[in-house]
Amino acid sequence: MCQHQPPCPTADSADRESARLMAHHPEQGWSLLCNGVLLFEDTGELLPDGQIIAPHRPLDSGRIVTAA
Repeated sequence: MCQHQPPCPTADSADRESARLMAHHPEQGWSLLCNGVLLFEDTGELLPDGQIIAPHRPLDSGRIVTAA
């Protein structure tokens, strides 16, 4: 699918999110990457084969509460 040199990581690679943007729709909360991955603003993903990757946004360290 990718015509770039060097080619973008494939959809099943661990670094798939580093592929180039093909379409970006921040008003709708999603982007299409060159490798066919739909990347959502909550960091969830939809792979070309239909597999869903749950959001994996890191916790904001300012929001972590510990018991005293």
